[in-house]
Amino acid sequence: MRKRSVYLSSLFVAVLMSVFSTVSASAKAVVNMPGDKVKVSAWIDARFSKGAALPFSFKLDGVPSSEFLGGWKRTREVLAHTDPSAVSLRYTWISSKAGLSVVCEVTGYPESNVVEWVVRFRNTSGQNSGQLSDVKVADMRMTFPSSGPVEVHYAEGNKISRADYAPRTKALGEGENIHFEPSGGRSSSEAFPFYNIESKASGQGAMMAIGWTGTWFSDFNMAGLRSLDVSAGMVNFDLYLKPGEEIRVPSVAFLFWSGKQMDGHNRFRRFLLEHRYRKTQGRQVRNYLSSGFNYRDPQPFGEYSCITSEWATAMIHRYQQFGLVPDIFWLDAGWHTGASDYQHGQNWASTTGNWTVDAKRFPQGMKPVSDAAHSVGAKFMLWFEPERVVKGTQWSLEHKDWMIDCPQPEGSEQSGWLLFDLGDDEACDWLCKYYGDLMEENGVDWYRQDCNIQPAPYWAYNDEPGRKGMKEIRHIENLYRFWDYLLERFPEMVIDNCASGGKRLDWETISRSVPLWRSDYYHYDDPDGYQCHTYGLNYFLPVHGTGILLPDKYSFRSSLSSTLIYNWKITEKGVSVIEMQERLAEYRNIRDYYFEDYYPLTGDGDLTGHDVWLAYQMHKPSDGSGIVVAFRREESTVDHCVVHLEGLSPDKHYRLTDSDTGNHVVRTGKELSDGLRLELSVPKSSLLIKYTEQ
Repeated sequence: MRKRSVYLSSLFVAVLMSVFSTVSASAKAVVNMPGDKVKVSAWIDARFSKGAALPFSFKLDGVPSSEFLGGWKRTREVLAHTDPSAVSLRYTWISSKAGLSVVCEVTGYPESNVVEWVVRFRNTSGQNSGQLSDVKVADMRMTFPSSGPVEVHYAEGNKISRADYAPRTKALGEGENIHFEPSGGRSSSEAFPFYNIESKASGQGAMMAIGWTGTWFSDFNMAGLRSLDVSAGMVNFDLYLKPGEEIRVPSVAFLFWSGKQMDGHNRFRRFLLEHRYRKTQGRQVRNYLSSGFNYRDPQPFGEYSCITSEWATAMIHRYQQFGLVPDIFWLDAGWHTGASDYQHGQNWASTTGNWTVDAKRFPQGMKPVSDAAHSVGAKFMLWFEPERVVKGTQWSLEHKDWMIDCPQPEGSEQSGWLLFDLGDDEACDWLCKYYGDLMEENGVDWYRQDCNIQPAPYWAYNDEPGRKGMKEIRHIENLYRFWDYLLERFPEMVIDNCASGGKRLDWETISRSVPLWRSDYYHYDDPDGYQCHTYGLNYFLPVHGTGILLPDKYSFRSSLSSTLIYNWKITEKGVSVIEMQERLAEYRNIRDYYFEDYYPLTGDGDLTGHDVWLAYQMHKPSDGSGIVVAFRREESTVDHCVVHLEGLSPDKHYRLTDSDTGNHVVRTGKELSDGLRLELSVPKSSLLIKYTEQ
């Protein structure tokens, strides 16, 4: 990552350290926003030093931790970290009287201005602990140099709508606040745990991310003319620990930045790519182009419920014949036992829990299919959904002790579902080996996990009295343990994280997985919606994608992102294989740009209408090249749109080439930032312009 040039003076650092060393333990942690360059080690020491007001809080038997934690025995330990650029420390507070230890593991990335931490609690006594409640893994006051509103930039959560991930901004004046939490126990369902906190008056801000794949919350309260109170934690948490028990709670991360809003977003994107996302053999994974096997066949053969080993292998060789081999062949829902029993009303969704390969359709398992994929140079990915178990299926009968239920509306689909008790350590151990062995025996390279159940009601109903949140905590802890097991056992594996689309995106999941299928809104066949999803999600996450059903330019470009799934019916009469080949060639030519800096060009207002233009820019700072993608929607009456490119050097010249016509022009960076006119003569059309620095 490129270093910025603004540094705190040594005097300011000394003053800052002095302030933090004298803060009373009963005060709220105050973070004086330090500008562009943070001395990460000093930042950590200041906030976790003995006697300092800590940036997290909780209550023990109703008493705030600020009133007693400073009197507990404190230790500091330097930890080794797998990332050589990181500094990692463990702070521990122990009370023999309370029989409790509190551990905060903190990691800093000096070159990126990033600090993250997670808190754990352990009962060290021989009896039940006091009641822990109101845990806030982040609880601090950000104070900016200049007075004025603080803007919280965020995105809509996944609602399976055109507006999924739509960018939003809330300007908070003195006394104003905003609250967020997801629904149903999936972390990005109807709320999104990523934020950009900006003081325009100060020209600086902080990216914030919450790591918890359950019931998190965040609150932002303007506490004065230049101070913002920030807090985040678990929604459902009020419990005691039994002797020897240990739990963890959500993690949180901050990236400090200065400049403009998109400087913060792009520095965050770069950090994720360098330090958070999955790497194999030391390199970023970028081969995310995937395809299935003639998606959406007519009912009753929906999904893949009637696919056979012979059909799948024949399709793979058909893709090879046409020059359309993807990076990954993806076999989705419906390969398991019972999923093809449509004569008795069964399908993939009604048979989850039968986690054996359907021997009628795949008599030799999945190995012939995976071997066929490997023979043409592709990987093989298989779909699973272990957490939602349908009553009457194999798992529900064979492993009754690992199933949890809760009251549901009579006659509802959910009334026939159980939740696999992943929080049971024995169940988790069994699942690790069972799925691991199944994938190894069948030659599965990548693992796709879906989750079409809202787990929160199951967790809450099955909590012991006085232990609110424990079922959720154990489930989430072991979800991470299960994924970590797979990633360790299969070093080349990538996990595709799906939960009715992208309903489980948070700081913890993105370090272990990617959302190849970011929204189930894909089923509505609305390319304009896919444009919106790319536009909004790119603010925060560089790796995500969706599917494409048609190979025309407008539809195809609407689904462009760092990942892409093409579900073309190559066996249907009248399809153009040449058109498909052209689209894939275009994608392979430009896909690396989606791992670079992002600039939205048509604002952050409502872009869901059928009558608007939508445009964005992907820019590569290392060589000054990039792309501009633009759409004139079907009901737009305007044949042009003026956009202002960013990230360019004013005095340098750039050659812009229209991918459709081959026409080109040369403009200075200043001219392009002042305004570039995009023209499309007909509605429902697109532009793809590539530019290079001269």
